[in-house]
Amino acid sequence: MRQRRGDVTDLRHHGDAELAPGLVDLAVNVRAGTPPPWLREVLREALDDSAGYPVLSPARAAVAAAHGRDPAEVLLAAGAAEVFVLLARALRPRHAVVVHPSFTEPEAALRAAGHPVTRLLLREADGYRLDPAAVPEDADLVVLGNPTNPTSVLHPAADLATLTRPGRVLVVDEAFADTVPGEPESLAGRTDLPGLVVVRSLTKTWGLAGLRVGYALGPADLVAALAAGQPPWPVSTPALAALAACTTPAARAEAHEAAVALAGHRAALLAALPPEVAALGTPRSSFVLLHVPDGARVRQELRDAGWAVRRGDSFPGLGTDHLRVAVRDPQTSRAFAAALAGILSGFPRSGSAEETATGVPEEIC
Repeated sequence: MRQRRGDVTDLRHHGDAELAPGLVDLAVNVRAGTPPPWLREVLREALDDSAGYPVLSPARAAVAAAHGRDPAEVLLAAGAAEVFVLLARALRPRHAVVVHPSFTEPEAALRAAGHPVTRLLLREADGYRLDPAAVPEDADLVVLGNPTNPTSVLHPAADLATLTRPGRVLVVDEAFADTVPGEPESLAGRTDLPGLVVVRSLTKTWGLAGLRVGYALGPADLVAALAAGQPPWPVSTPALAALAACTTPAARAEAHEAAVALAGHRAALLAALPPEVAALGTPRSSFVLLHVPDGARVRQELRDAGWAVRRGDSFPGLGTDHLRVAVRDPQTSRAFAAALAGILSGFPRSGSAEETATGVPEEIC
């Protein structure tokens, strides 16, 4: 692991930028076939109530009950991305550390608010696992994902808990936590850890990226400070209805079943990959990080063949030979793997000019 102050190139690039009509979407990590019919009905009914102003309290109470929290410890937001912006505006960190490779919006939000950011780069050789001792002692804001996008690595909750301390805010992005059966390493219910903020999203499992809905769990005083930075009625009536509906016991049971099925689908994808392609780390979520020879060329040829995958080089610590691929049903995954194998068989393995693909970029200021 190495600390690095890096540039901000392409931090705003996301998987949806890879999409185009006619392409099979392996670039966006939203579960296929969603929203389910019952949730679509909830949204349709919510439209009938949209003439009035949104009322946040029922949805806040539902989220709080789902995680065993007090409603005062719940912030409702227009997606996880808004939470990162609110945090960047409300906090005044002296030393902000973002663990990478990871979702880039937290760093982008911090930089937009004028905060310098130190990157803690995890290494492929370590399976992209975090050693808590690598986090600087003087860091008063630490941000990481669990499971982490794009590596799909799930860090032990016990390791993350050791990062909390008075005077530090630890932000754990759990947007993909419900893609792991049982959410075994989630910190969402922990109220005993000082300065812990857990960020969650409905986007991935329920197919609600366009609705913009998520929430944060944390100390009541910090939640109040974040809420003070929101405009009035910050979450729409349909989004509030979705929050309440997707946090019921029945919905959480359905999400668990989807996570169990996902594990099997992920295994099918990994088994189908051609031998030239390496799946990195130990993937536990709805996507896998691949190391592919001549990755930039392969990505373009996949696109020409009708497949959209997520480029990896916009994630700090990764290079052009890294591709993130969403897990789909086994039939789709096998078809993708066959296309990938065909492309790789069409040109010799020449290595990549991007030597950072298997290492850590040099430090820059």
